[in-house]
Amino acid sequence: MQTDRGYKCRITNIVELTGEEKLFQLRIIDRHERQIFSFRPGQFLMLEVPGYGQIPISISSSTSNNEFIELCIRKAGRVTGALFQAKAGALVAIRGPFGSSFPMDEMADSNIILVAGGLGIAPLRAPLFWINDHRDRYNKVHLLYGTKEPSQMLFTYQFDEWKKVNHIDLQTIVENPSPEWQGKTGMITELLNDIAIEPANTYAIVCGPPVMFKFVCNQLDRKGIPMNRMFVSLERRMHCGMGKCCRCMVGSTFTCVDGPVFDYWSVMNLQEAI
Repeated sequence: MQTDRGYKCRITNIVELTGEEKLFQLRIIDRHERQIFSFRPGQFLMLEVPGYGQIPISISSSTSNNEFIELCIRKAGRVTGALFQAKAGALVAIRGPFGSSFPMDEMADSNIILVAGGLGIAPLRAPLFWINDHRDRYNKVHLLYGTKEPSQMLFTYQFDEWKKVNHIDLQTIVENPSPEWQGKTGMITELLNDIAIEPANTYAIVCGPPVMFKFVCNQLDRKGIPMNRMFVSLERRMHCGMGKCCRCMVGSTFTCVDGPVFDYWSVMNLQEAI
């Protein structure tokens, strides 16, 4: 955990994903720092906008890309509001990476179920990139993605790549369909009924609103997947990244230090974690 190392970055590109979310591409300015920076899928950064403050953000890019860091950000406050006014070329700073990560090596030679709700697809991009870089190490990979409305779906331009290039079974669903929507309608848990699950050889990663964890993980439990083979991210509890402000504390656990990634068995034993 690099709590005292800061990296000056330049925003090189901004992609407007929806009316509320943008994808920011950052490049560490110093060439040497750019080469030594590394992270693991599931970790997060502290992003500083000079004059406005800093916020914790999950990393949404590939661990094998040393040239750029991608952060998917929703406009939700003072810092993100200022960031949304920035243009390509603006300077920001990052610290980190912080926290625990998804055990991608432990999941090798197994099936993987990735479940994303809403903005939860952002932290799942890193393990998706990892799987793509090591596709021969994993068996069947399912990506189940649900949003409230079709207009809220993120990274739709990558759907064909994930399905056709990475050989990932991608299924989507929305709660409130638009007239143009031709896909499935309902809650994301319904997608779990459409896939064959081998409990003894399957891992699951679940990202999204905390209220979603209980419904998804309980259904996975009923299908026989052990709770210690399900992993969730409590990234929405992140604050200072160092366990100093205590705002991420659940019981005696600092989720920004011991997390944000936990297996579901541990989460079940953290009172009021979700």
